[in-house]
Amino acid sequence: MMSGKRWLALGIAAGLFVVSIGFQFLSSVVMTDWEALLDMTEQPFEEVMIETGSSTDKIAIVELNGVIQDTGSGSVLSGAGYNHKQFLKMLESAGEDQHVDAVIIRVNTPGGGVVESAEIHDKVVEIQDTYEKPVYISMGNSAASGGYYISAPADKIIAHPATLTGSIGVIMQSINVAKLAEDLGVDVKTIKSGEFKDIMSPTKEMTDEEHDILQTMVDELYGDFVQVIVDGRDMDEQTVRKLGDGRVYTGAQAKDIGLVDELGTLDDTIDMLMEDHNLAGASIVEYRSGVGFPQLFSMTAGKLLGKEAELSGLLELIRDSSGPRAMYLYSK
Repeated sequence: MMSGKRWLALGIAAGLFVVSIGFQFLSSVVMTDWEALLDMTEQPFEEVMIETGSSTDKIAIVELNGVIQDTGSGSVLSGAGYNHKQFLKMLESAGEDQHVDAVIIRVNTPGGGVVESAEIHDKVVEIQDTYEKPVYISMGNSAASGGYYISAPADKIIAHPATLTGSIGVIMQSINVAKLAEDLGVDVKTIKSGEFKDIMSPTKEMTDEEHDILQTMVDELYGDFVQVIVDGRDMDEQTVRKLGDGRVYTGAQAKDIGLVDELGTLDDTIDMLMEDHNLAGASIVEYRSGVGFPQLFSMTAGKLLGKEAELSGLLELIRDSSGPRAMYLYSK
């Protein structure tokens, strides 16, 4: 029989083994490519029947709510909100579904990222050109800047009279604290490989040359925005540039100047689409985000980690906003 000391030594060894396994597990959790894992288990959306009609003819409604920004799914702590990847999947599915005859995008957004807006715009054009399906836009409270960018190629744009739309343009912003840092005696040291590596840094005054570099970028992106409207709305460039000075318009004003086609609600948009494309009797379905494993895991992790989760989110926000970023965004 083993002595008490041997039993104690064995117990300690077993305890250390368990602790070691625990550390390995936590390390694996931290190092796991959650984005790839969650992509495999995520149910992108569910199709909800809004109005039952023909089993072979459907009108799909896809809602875009919130700032158009790809926050990524790499962080297990990322919360709910606009999901760019999921929204693109919804549009792609609506295009590929042979029973979907037309698509309505319900837009309620102040805009967002330049790249994200362009990706949605391209999906809309793909649905029209590749799958030969009409796309109608129903504007909600706001369909400004990037929200209008993605609406421009639609077959018909319907806005509520009180919708805020327009805000055609590009914005790039940063907060400069150089003078405040100097007053507080904060000395920031920067080691860089090139003259413009720290362009738009919040801790240094922007030079005229740096301003010109960024202005050239903004002007180029603005030109792209203008061309999207020229092509999508069949308007001449001079008119678009005159209207596109950054101001917002109500839905009623936008109709008067040709930025939208009709005034009405989502129900009105459905009726117009049915009449225009002989789809009376079609089923009306809506694609809605489901609560799958990623969302449940995110919420659970947030509760378990508490303050650490908040800190992680703050660090992500700082990281994402630390560099210059052009936006198609209406910011008040």
